[in-house]
Amino acid sequence: MAWFSSNLTRRNLLRLGAGGVLGWSLPQMLALQATADSNRRSGRAKSVLVILEQGGMSHIDTWDPKPDVVLDHRSPYKPVATRVPGMQFTELLTKTARIADKLAVVRSMHHRNGRVASGHPDGTQYALSGSHPGSAFEMPDIGSMVAHVLGTECRDLPPYIMVPGNHEQAGMTRTGFLPAGTRVFKTGGRDLSAREWNITSNLTRADVPTPRLIGRQHLLESLENRSPGHAGINPGGMDRFYEQAFAMMTSPRVAAAFDYQGEPTKIRDRYGRGHRGACYLVGRKLIEAGVRFVTVDVRWPLTSETPLGGNLNWDHHDYIYTSGTCNLPGAGGGGAGRYGIGHWVMMGSVDHAFSALIEDLDQRGLLDETLVCFITEFGRTPRLNRHQGRDHHVGAYSIAFAGAGVPGGQVIGRSDRDGGYVTDLPFNPENYAVSIYEKLGIDRSLPVYTSSNRPMFIGHGFEPITQLF
Repeated sequence: MAWFSSNLTRRNLLRLGAGGVLGWSLPQMLALQATADSNRRSGRAKSVLVILEQGGMSHIDTWDPKPDVVLDHRSPYKPVATRVPGMQFTELLTKTARIADKLAVVRSMHHRNGRVASGHPDGTQYALSGSHPGSAFEMPDIGSMVAHVLGTECRDLPPYIMVPGNHEQAGMTRTGFLPAGTRVFKTGGRDLSAREWNITSNLTRADVPTPRLIGRQHLLESLENRSPGHAGINPGGMDRFYEQAFAMMTSPRVAAAFDYQGEPTKIRDRYGRGHRGACYLVGRKLIEAGVRFVTVDVRWPLTSETPLGGNLNWDHHDYIYTSGTCNLPGAGGGGAGRYGIGHWVMMGSVDHAFSALIEDLDQRGLLDETLVCFITEFGRTPRLNRHQGRDHHVGAYSIAFAGAGVPGGQVIGRSDRDGGYVTDLPFNPENYAVSIYEKLGIDRSLPVYTSSNRPMFIGHGFEPITQLF
């Protein structure tokens, strides 16, 4: 009994109770609120919503049309006018063209030392961290850094959430030198549009029902009242965060934040009734709930409606312009599992859901203080390969921004006639990351310290994309 009273502390007991529910890092994530104001300046954004369309989306088929490319390599998707005179997307973004006045499209993204970050794992890590994967130190995700520096104003939910967090390279998320408590919380879910999907199964287990958790809390309180050395616990210490972890596990607001199926039919239809629309809508709900940093990643699941669609990301090495599956005779195999870029489960659903997201955030008054970033890890080659697909390309690609004071209706930077290389205002993922930090008002002149007390500066040596301010 002596071992029990001296070693089973308040922290350890709640860790045992929480460990099977949200993982050992949850209370540490909640503890990040303690530093919410220390490194915060007056920023325009209060939260960030990243749309990560993983796999390397073709920029010349979407944000950066190239109608003058030689016919053999030209996209079949024609340029369309947007709401902004002189600003064009391709016809795969017809709905998004109607909200172009709210968007800033950067057509001059590229990778430093592209040979290192031209594959999906490194490219995805580069996009998530805004730090070259060949750097001396493994840097954390941007979301982890934001969570560490700013914490969260939403006490019931982690500050950094990924929906659903199961794309092809979802394992490339990193905490780097930061505490494990900054790790992203991934909702999971093969198909978020399925009626049976909910977050409850990820928050509680059948063998740890709410009454049992409450019983553990009461046992904890009893132990502390009887155990020496617990009097005068600092209410601002870690114990407070374990209390918050318990509150998260039992709070009805947590389930409500993920319950997109309770949204009006009109809203659900506007986002689209498939997996992508559901993911984007959950992203909006988490922002509305006050989560600091949300990343939405979408890989449409294999269903009876998408036979041979076993990996529906943007890695179109084969038959990028087919109307159905890319698994056609003569395919090289590198693009297996995809449908053509113009199919509904590909750009059709993206155009539908992204335009709905921006309009919805705007109508709810959330866009003013939410920075929305539409990204991918790189683009596709300007020339078609022998399998009628496009390969990985880091010489030029496009991303887009909206909200949090971003001046909309503008194109930033240019790529050449073929979309192969940047010709004006080159930017890379470091500039993208620094732009997020600046929008949030994070003071980059203040270091973040490693566990060994080594100072690390955020985005050192890089400048934000000034046109976003």
